[in-house]
Amino acid sequence: MPTRFDPADAHWRVEPLPGFSPDQKDWLTRGGSLTAHLRTLGAVVVRVTREAVSLPWDDEHRALGVAPRAPVWVREVVLSVDGVPFVAAHSIAPVAASTGVWQTMRRLRTRPLAELLYSDSSVARSPLVSRRLTARHPLFRLASREVDELDARCPHALVARRSVFERYGAPLMVTECMLPALWSHLAARAGMPAAQRRLIPREHGRSLEHTAARSHHGAAHPGRDADRPVPSAASRARKC
Repeated sequence: MPTRFDPADAHWRVEPLPGFSPDQKDWLTRGGSLTAHLRTLGAVVVRVTREAVSLPWDDEHRALGVAPRAPVWVREVVLSVDGVPFVAAHSIAPVAASTGVWQTMRRLRTRPLAELLYSDSSVARSPLVSRRLTARHPLFRLASREVDELDARCPHALVARRSVFERYGAPLMVTECMLPALWSHLAARAGMPAAQRRLIPREHGRSLEHTAARSHHGAAHPGRDADRPVPSAASRARKC
C-alpha cells in the first residue's frame, strides 16, 4: 500500500551515507518494528520524555504536508535495552490527526508506538530515510542528553532515520536517533564466541524483515523546538 508522504529531502536520503559503518547501514535500513529488533538484544523499556503540542522542526513540515507553523502533537521517548539508552525517538502528527485518526498515540504512555503502527493493516509506511545529525539539529541536542556524561566517546555527530506512516490520509512521522551505546553493544556482541551470543528470535520461521518499507503494515536544515529551550552546542561541549 503506497503512501503519498515523502520523508526524503536534501539531507534525509534513502541510501545511507557511504561513510556509515556496516552496523549503522544495517540498522538504519531495517524494516518492521525497531522495538522488535532491539528486543533481540535484551529487555526493552520505553521512557516517555515529552508529550505536548508544538511546532514542526524546519525539516519536518514538508514531509507531513503541513504549513511551517502548523501545530503538531509531539511524542518523545527513549528506548533502553537492559537499562542502557540505545535509541531516542521523536514522533509527530498534525494536531487534528492526533485527536482523530491517530488519537491512540496520545494514550500509549509507556507502550511502544509499534503496538499502534504494526497491528493495523490500514497503515501504510513510506521508505526509510537516514542522515547524520550534528549539534545544529534539535534531535541531536535531545538525543545527546542520553549519552553518558563520562563516556569518552561523546560524539560530534549521531545517525538517525525516519519514515512517515499514513492511515486514512493522515500522516504520522517517526524519527529514531541511534545512540553510541547501541553501536558499542553490537561491536562487543560481534566479538563474542558464537555460543555466548543470544539467539536471534524468528517470526513465523523467518528472521525479522529487513526492508525499507512494509506495505502490508501500513504504510542541512537547522531545526528548532518551539516549546522549550535545548542546551546550546557550547554547553553540550562542556558536558562532553
